[in-house]
Amino acid sequence: MERKKTRGLAVRLWKQWELQLMVIPALLIVFIFSYIPMYGVLMAFQDYSIFDGFWASPWVGFKHFEMFFNAPEFWTIMRNTLVISALKLIIGFPAPIILALMLNEVKQMAFKRVIQTISYLPHFLSWVIVAGFAMSILSTDNGSLNILLLSLRVIDEPIGFLGTAEYFWTILVSTNVWKEIGFNSIVYLAAIAGINPSLYEAAEMDGASRLKQISFITIPSIMPVIIIFFILAIGNLLNAGFEDILLLGSNPVLREVSDVIDTYVYRIGIENQRFSYATAAGLFKAVISVTLLTAANYIARRSGNSLW
Repeated sequence: MERKKTRGLAVRLWKQWELQLMVIPALLIVFIFSYIPMYGVLMAFQDYSIFDGFWASPWVGFKHFEMFFNAPEFWTIMRNTLVISALKLIIGFPAPIILALMLNEVKQMAFKRVIQTISYLPHFLSWVIVAGFAMSILSTDNGSLNILLLSLRVIDEPIGFLGTAEYFWTILVSTNVWKEIGFNSIVYLAAIAGINPSLYEAAEMDGASRLKQISFITIPSIMPVIIIFFILAIGNLLNAGFEDILLLGSNPVLREVSDVIDTYVYRIGIENQRFSYATAAGLFKAVISVTLLTAANYIARRSGNSLW
């Protein structure tokens, strides 16, 4: 039986050799830039020195993991990572789905294209530019938001939004949603476009309103896509962000609410050159992410939709 399966796979690969050939460059890129660098994980178990290299550096076992778990800032970093990731998941994940459902209801194609273009554009801007926009709008000196609030007499003096810890999570999540909502909605729009129109026609004949058609046809039809992306989002739960937090939360006053695992690894590993300690922290995050991804996939498999 196994031999027949192997032979069938070989025949199928041979028949699709042109397609398999096109996949090889992508596989090479993943192997070179994703798998070969995993060799550096060894540093987490060493007192690594750039002069001694991987094999000459002394092995210390789980010393750096213990140091990370016992660090005074450990729980603050974990809290910030989990809260920011959860906010991005709760608010950022359904946002493109809602946008896709709304765009699907727009019948005027010209207006629909304009809205799509406007919502897609921020994705192609670098975080440096987006952070610059946010700083300009939220600035205490001629910032648009402060000018508006002062004009409406909501506040009596300008607020330093980017220098106040209680506003940081709101600003960060809002900026992320604004930047990615349009681009992330493309997949859901494509899934909606693949729904059989006869389902809507039958629903209209039965007197179903547009809201009921969305609830009982559109959403269930794209649910497999939603589940797959939700599994991936769960796997990235500890990836609270790096560029956005580094740029928007660079103020030392915000470190109590902005410091996450990625920025901590950058600060400790690159700026302080504690390579082994930073690698241990990064490896801890990777192991937890893989565990969450596996658990989410296992749960989703019961509904018939999973990654593997």
